[in-house]
Amino acid sequence: MNARYFGLVPAAGSGSRFGADVLKQYSPLAGRPMLYHSIQRLLATPEVEIVFVVLPPGDTEFRRHDWRAFGERLAPLYCGGASRRDSVLNGLVAAASAVDSNDWMLVHDAVRPCLGKDELRRLIDEAGRDEVGGILAIPVADTLKRADEEHRIVATEPRDGLWRAQTPQMFRHGMLVRALREAEHVTDEAGAVEALGYKPKLVEGSTRNLKVTFPADLQIAERILKDAL
Repeated sequence: MNARYFGLVPAAGSGSRFGADVLKQYSPLAGRPMLYHSIQRLLATPEVEIVFVVLPPGDTEFRRHDWRAFGERLAPLYCGGASRRDSVLNGLVAAASAVDSNDWMLVHDAVRPCLGKDELRRLIDEAGRDEVGGILAIPVADTLKRADEEHRIVATEPRDGLWRAQTPQMFRHGMLVRALREAEHVTDEAGAVEALGYKPKLVEGSTRNLKVTFPADLQIAERILKDAL
């Protein structure tokens, strides 16, 4: 049986750096909550059968928005945890009844609403042929400085071979569950898989696939979405 593709969007975070009254993932963007666009971008490719969105237990905000356009391809899971790692692991376990261990999971940030169709296609094509899986990433272009406690430069770091990780990060369900169970202190899925001794593939992404971190990023994301129409 051929492996299938599923999306998983952890959306249980508080967005503490955003400083808004509403949770960051629900911030208005081009007439919809930002989370809507992140889900829509994953479902833009027919290979992705279902997107599981992981929400905090007792979440009420999700129900206030209209998700009917996604039909049965969107499945909310109210099992978010205290960290991204916990939310992703809880979501994978909750989705296990619908997913085989050999199926591919594309874990995507709730606050990356500008994922391009070409980048998603490239990830599925390249990582899907890889025995480990892979992630979207972009080579580091800026000069990197290491600072001390007083914010003074103590070293210039070589950037050769450095990439900035993005999402989606695509791994098989069984491998990812095992990796996250064994690696508690990781900041992304690739880090957990690396801790098992594997080397995930880097698939070149785009700077347009930005992560909305600060309020000003919303304006940039809005322009990117409008340009894509």
